[in-house]
Amino acid sequence: MASTFTSRLKLERQTTGENAGNWGNLVNYVLNRVDASVSGYQAVSVAGSANVTLTSNNSTSNTDDSTTDDQVHNAVLEFTGALTGNINVFTDAVETNYTVFNNTSGSYTLTFAPTGGTGVELKQGAKTLVYTDGTTMVDVMADLGDITTTSITTSGNVSLTSATPNVSSSTANADILLSPNGVAGRVTFNGGGKIQQTAEKVTTEATAATGTVNYDVLTQAVWNFTTDASGNWTLNIRGDGSNTLNSIMDTGESLTVAHIVKQGGTAYYNSAVQVDGSSVTPEWQGGSAPTAGNINSLDVYSYTVIKTADATFTVLAAQTQFA
Repeated sequence: MASTFTSRLKLERQTTGENAGNWGNLVNYVLNRVDASVSGYQAVSVAGSANVTLTSNNSTSNTDDSTTDDQVHNAVLEFTGALTGNINVFTDAVETNYTVFNNTSGSYTLTFAPTGGTGVELKQGAKTLVYTDGTTMVDVMADLGDITTTSITTSGNVSLTSATPNVSSSTANADILLSPNGVAGRVTFNGGGKIQQTAEKVTTEATAATGTVNYDVLTQAVWNFTTDASGNWTLNIRGDGSNTLNSIMDTGESLTVAHIVKQGGTAYYNSAVQVDGSSVTPEWQGGSAPTAGNINSLDVYSYTVIKTADATFTVLAAQTQFA
């Protein structure tokens, strides 16, 4: 009776009494195949627009464990080359798993599938864990279930596909921090938002308003001066000392900030407004700019800055007395 081969790794199953004097070689071929299937790596060029079927041979073809096995029987596969059309890459229609790296170029899709079965589209430039039952390829990373982690860093999109996705902390009353890269980066919500509660950053300083004061919107939303104003002041609204407001806002966006100024027995007021060092004339609530402050009070100034074009802003301003 002749040898047969297993369906998944195609390892030779020898019949008793067969291959006398050659068992050592044939067993070594099997070990080479197992070695490649557990830890082997192979890069496969799939350049072009034609579908690719990975090579798949019996274990007797893998005679040297210093070289890679046929393409199918490696644990890690890297697909390379410039795609000129959408392609499929087929592996054997048997149960197996891979780590795959879609290292191709070109704006086309690469779908990895068992022959005759359903595949998964591999994200270009990404490493992906997949397995197949012989009929359907499954992206393990796409359906991990509940994840517990101390940190998430991503260079691409994070998609929440549940009808009611929930991002929460397992620790009671713990904050969830979303940190864009750099002080001028922002977290963008595409679509409407629903907020039950929000807190704004307040910077409190023992500072007296006078001269030109720079309001850095990247530092706070509310700026609280706790020393009596000592003169009329010009407020310059900017990103911060390194970033202009113009550079961090898009046309059609607005932001609102508040400035709290403590007043003593002699009151002063905000007599001029600038954006990035250039004078602007605000539209004041009530139709006229203030000409005085309020004695022994807290004067709260609010400014809504609307970017209407490059380096062009409309400022809506208001002064309110609190005493």
